[in-house]
Order: sequence, then C-alpha cells, then structure tokens
Amino acid sequence: MEFTDVIRNRYSCKNFSDRQVEADKLQAILAAGRLAPTAKNLQEQRIYVIQSAEGLAKIDKVTPCRYGAPTVLLVAFDKDNVFTYPDSERDSGVEDAAIVATHMMLAATNEGVDSCWLNYFNPDAVARAFDLPDNEEVLMLLDLGYAAADAKPLPNHFSRKTIEETVKYI
Repeated sequence: MEFTDVIRNRYSCKNFSDRQVEADKLQAILAAGRLAPTAKNLQEQRIYVIQSAEGLAKIDKVTPCRYGAPTVLLVAFDKDNVFTYPDSERDSGVEDAAIVATHMMLAATNEGVDSCWLNYFNPDAVARAFDLPDNEEVLMLLDLGYAAADAKPLPNHFSRKTIEETVKYI
C-alpha cells in the first residue's frame, strides 16, 4: 500500500470481529516496531502480545476499550534504559515507545489489519495485572484485529483543521 493511502485509510476501529490476526501479519507489525528509531538507538521498548483468553480478560478488567479485538499489544519501555536529555528532567522513554507504537499501528493498516490506540486505563493497574518488572512503564495498548461488518470511523474522523491552523513558519 502507498504510504499516503496508509495514513489516509487508518482509523481507530471500535468494533472488531473475532477473526484473529494471522501470524505472518503480526510478525510484520512487530518487525515495524523493532525498526522504529529510538534515542541513541537504545531500543527500550517492550512489547507484550496478548491473545489468550486469560490475557484478554485482564485487559477487559483495566479498560472498557478493547472493543472485541482478538489481539492487544501492550507497549511499555524500560525506564532504566532511556536517554536523559542534557539539562532536563525529560527522558526518551515515552516518545520512543510512542514512535514504536505508531510504526506498528501504521504497519497494521498496511497489512490490512485494523487497530485502535488505547490510553484510557491506569498504567499501574495494567503493569500489576501482567506482573511487569518494576523498571517497565506502560505507555499504551494497541487493539489489533479485523473490523466487524458494521464498523466504521467515528463521525469526526475525517474532520481536519487546515494546515494553516496547525503549522506555523517562523
């Protein structure tokens, strides 16, 4: 798929069928995340693939937003392996994990797989539910699967501000 088609066609699917993502497509999605740039190439992302009934039940307990997706990627990062910016309290963990997640989300669209970026949950509750190590911080969950027959983008999905409203030349 052309990249412009990928970014134009991708939407947050909020109604999934029970059709599972094929292993080769899942591997392509995960590979895209592995190739994402990270500060100093630290690759601090940690991706957990959740497909078991037990794992999906845990997701359902921490968020109402799985929307029936048969696969959920839990995206976290190793807080002990981040780049701290000079003269700053900021580090690269959140942004690097977000870049990884975005690569995977767009790769999903390229593979014909629907997705939804989830951040409506308590990250600490997710970490506890999956017994993640203390050095890992949960950034987001990514629903993956195939849209149900009646799924469609939200009504405001195609509404975009003009370039002039969001971009300034200085």
